[in-house]
Amino acid sequence: MKFSDFGEKFTRESGILHLMDDLGEAIASGGDWIMLGGGNPARIPEMERRFRQSMNEWLADADAFESMVGHYDAPGGHRPFVEAVATLLRGEYGWPIGPENVCLTSGSQTSFFYLFNLLAGSRKGARPGKILLPLTPEYIGYADAGIEPDMFVSARPTIELEGEDQFKYHVDFDAVRRRVDDDIAAICVSRPTNPTSNVLSRPELDGLVEVARQREIPLIVDNAYGTPFPNIAFGDIEPVWNEDVILTMSLSKLGLPGLRTGIVVGSQAVISAIAAMNAIVSLAPGSFGACLTRKLFESGEVLRLGREVIRPYYEHKCARALALIRQELGGRGYRVHRPEGTFFFWLWFEALPVTSTELYHRLKKRGVLIVPGEYFFPGLAEDWRHKHECIRLKYSQDDESLERGIVILGEELERARAE
Repeated sequence: MKFSDFGEKFTRESGILHLMDDLGEAIASGGDWIMLGGGNPARIPEMERRFRQSMNEWLADADAFESMVGHYDAPGGHRPFVEAVATLLRGEYGWPIGPENVCLTSGSQTSFFYLFNLLAGSRKGARPGKILLPLTPEYIGYADAGIEPDMFVSARPTIELEGEDQFKYHVDFDAVRRRVDDDIAAICVSRPTNPTSNVLSRPELDGLVEVARQREIPLIVDNAYGTPFPNIAFGDIEPVWNEDVILTMSLSKLGLPGLRTGIVVGSQAVISAIAAMNAIVSLAPGSFGACLTRKLFESGEVLRLGREVIRPYYEHKCARALALIRQELGGRGYRVHRPEGTFFFWLWFEALPVTSTELYHRLKKRGVLIVPGEYFFPGLAEDWRHKHECIRLKYSQDDESLERGIVILGEELERARAE
């Protein structure tokens, strides 16, 4: 069968396809895989009990379930939930937003597909627009979301070494300003960042807001792990929003990835455009996630759950996993990005004698799945050695699996260096 250019692009090998195929294959096989790769959040018992309680309350409400499955919602998403999100954010931060500033999608991946192609690509009377990633490495799912080729450009960060075994990336504003010219249609950054757990400081975020304002382009902030929900950020951070900022959020990291519910907060023009794209692509986003969690947002309980349940759970997991890494990888030439959020470690093996992709294949043969670093540098034109020396490792699974996986990682690192 002959596919169109669109079909060829979206069926070829990609990092996100590789990641999801590995995840699906491991689950379907039923084997004893050690899953340190895919991005599933942890199954937190207290959160699961709360979701089950919400489900029971919903089913007990006469006609609520039948109404949800038997009707289309508006293209912007389930209106009561949209209003609850707007009210919560307005009350928490004082932002001047209403339901006209909020739209739902079928998950964050869909949100970014819409936003990138809405803003970048071919433009009348101008060069094709591009999305600037001001700090790479960045989220693996961005790389292939553009309909047109070469939609992304990125800037290398500066690297600050910390202590004996940590480091941190910072935005290189000189590099960013050199790259922001007339072909840049938007700037996009995640905070906290998947894969590295990096949290941009408030001065860094404010600096990007100002660069975007000066160029009259939007700043897209991916807030999938941030505040006020799910609050998987280990410092006191506050999100930023104004009419020039597009903020994206999700229900996935609350513990509901299967419900595919993305949230976009933006200007009325952006929200109207996203709703129009929803109507064309899917008529309307699904309502399940919005209906299940609406009361948590209306009451503000979602904030308490993030503060008292989700964040402490991941902070404990992070501390335990970092101790394991130091125990098993000490002396094997590693550094870990300062853990500031998410549920990933970004490990850097300086002067690694094999690429991170080769290390991935060696680990896979031993039943351990990680994600090689090469996939996380979309739009970086130069062949930076650093991107071949890093891996992403997930620590949200059980402690026993994590310990076994890190032991095997240490053995493979030692073997590679010995060779």
